[in-house]
Formats: sequence, structure tokens, C-alpha cells
Amino acid sequence: MEQTITIRLIALNIVGGLSLLLGFLGIFLPVLPTTPFVLLASACFMRSSPRFNQWLVAHKTFGPIIENWHQHRAVTRKVKLRGAIAMVASFSFSIYIVPHFWLKIMLVVMLVVLLSWFIRLPVIERLAEQEENH
Repeated sequence: MEQTITIRLIALNIVGGLSLLLGFLGIFLPVLPTTPFVLLASACFMRSSPRFNQWLVAHKTFGPIIENWHQHRAVTRKVKLRGAIAMVASFSFSIYIVPHFWLKIMLVVMLVVLLSWFIRLPVIERLAEQEENH
């Protein structure tokens, strides 16, 4: 039982760390969205490392993204636009390179479902004292 808990914590820390790394790269790479990866990292660290999650919430760049989500279940308009563009671009590339027609159909369905959920997220306007996050 304890070994299962340890494996779970290690897995959550690995996924959280990789998500945070991808979120960080998303600051500089326009096709890679920051917000979903930072939120995933926070969700993982809430369950595996509350101390690291607290650091993440207090972070100057990542903290407001997490706070917006936890308090309002909302994202900024800029985040929504960049996220939708990134999803369409990455799925389009995947659909183009996949060799089987049934996989292309599956990717289109996944894109439609994901975009339908994403565009329905509420938008929170940026507060004057906060930086706009990616």
C-alpha cells in the first residue's frame, strides 16, 4: 500500500515537473500554450508536493494564472485566443502527418470536443495591477 502511494507521488511530481517545463517553454514559444500546462502542474503538485504548489501559486508569472482558475474558473481573453490557436495548429499538424484516415477522424473529433470545452470557459478581464500572462 505504501509503495503504491510512493509511486503515485513520484508520478505526480514527474508529470507536474514536465508540465511546468512545458508551461515555461510556452512563454517563449507562441504555439505552446502556457496556461494548461501550469494548471496541470499545479493540480499535480497540490496532490504530491503542497510546498512546491505554494511556491508556484506565489510565483510572479504563474501565480495569477492559477489564482484566476481557482477563484473564478476563468482565463483571460489573451489566454483563450492563444490556446485556441495553439490547439488548432497542433491538431492540424497531427492530422496532416497521421497516415490513417480513421486516426484523422479521431483527431478531428478530439479537436472539436476540446475546442468546444475550451471556448466555453469564462473570460476574466485583466486587473490593472496584474501582468497579462500567457
